[in-house]
Amino acid sequence: MKYFFHKLPVVFLLLLIISCKKNETQTTVKSDISIESIEYASGLSIVKKEGYSIVNVVNPWPNAKEKFTYILEEKDVQIPDSLKKYPAIKVPLESVVVTSTTNIPFLEMLEVENKLVGFPHTDYISSEKTRALIDQGSVKNVGQNEKLNIEQLIELSPDLIVTFGVDNNNPMLDNLKKSGLKVLIQGDWMEQSPLGKAEWIKLYGALFGKEDKAKELFDKIVESYNQAKKLVADKPATSKVLYGSMYEDVWYVAKGNSWVAQFMQDAKSNYLWADLKGTGSEGLSFEKVLDKAKTANVWIASGSFKTLDELQKANPHYSEFDAFKNKTVYNFEGKMGATGGTVYYELAPSRPDLVLKDYIKIFHPDLLAGYEFTFASKLN
Repeated sequence: MKYFFHKLPVVFLLLLIISCKKNETQTTVKSDISIESIEYASGLSIVKKEGYSIVNVVNPWPNAKEKFTYILEEKDVQIPDSLKKYPAIKVPLESVVVTSTTNIPFLEMLEVENKLVGFPHTDYISSEKTRALIDQGSVKNVGQNEKLNIEQLIELSPDLIVTFGVDNNNPMLDNLKKSGLKVLIQGDWMEQSPLGKAEWIKLYGALFGKEDKAKELFDKIVESYNQAKKLVADKPATSKVLYGSMYEDVWYVAKGNSWVAQFMQDAKSNYLWADLKGTGSEGLSFEKVLDKAKTANVWIASGSFKTLDELQKANPHYSEFDAFKNKTVYNFEGKMGATGGTVYYELAPSRPDLVLKDYIKIFHPDLLAGYEFTFASKLN
């Protein structure tokens, strides 16, 4: 017993050391917590670490052979050696060049549009707020997507160029990297889920140090989208829908798993090509479309048509569809900005809740009495 009591201080000391080691381990684990912020987007991952974030962009274009990893590095942070092989981007950004109009609403929603210093073919931008920045010379025209003006970009020296590719052959991207400019490839245009496409706002939240604001904005969009879906949850899909129009000699219809088809499904309609597997579109002959959709009672026409007369002048055979005869033809692409930019192309990807409400207003007009279309127009 005496021997045991002599050993007590030693046992206590060992327990104290073990306890301290345990606490140290817990502290280390706590500082290395990884938080994945993406829920809906299939092509984006953002993992938040202590002082930096790991961004993965997968499937940036069809049949992509590689994914892209970027380290968003905050000030005075030591990045692990295992991550130093990836491009590092200092955040928050003070200046940026983007190359798609779909990025403009993200900047404006986060109130960082004044950080935009360049854009290719600025006439495509329809937003009044960003157009004002263009008009005062704050946003420079830096060429076109396939032929960006590298000399001008070097002169602008943005913190980052956010751009995209369309296939595995991207000489322009290679030239940008060789010039020493920081480049980030994004793939929001490949997303087929309406909410997945809109969730790319979180990338811009991470780039500009506004993660919380991006999450707050996105959560409100999700809530608004789901509330709209609930309006039609118990409604029958009575509208038989034709989509698209002729381009040269081909009629392109949206495939059943595409971004557009998802809206028509969520808005409770009977889209006639909903069973056509795949994303993107399918080219069909006029005869095949007429055979299947002659009696469709709603037609969502693609293109910038504003009247039925314009539509018929494009192709006199359009008048053979019942929807044309009954004047139930709608268009989402007719509203333009001051310099010809299409509002729908720019804003719709970031506000799927408004797109869905437009579709619900078309298919179930009694459910949204007093609601005015954001994008859609009825052709008269």
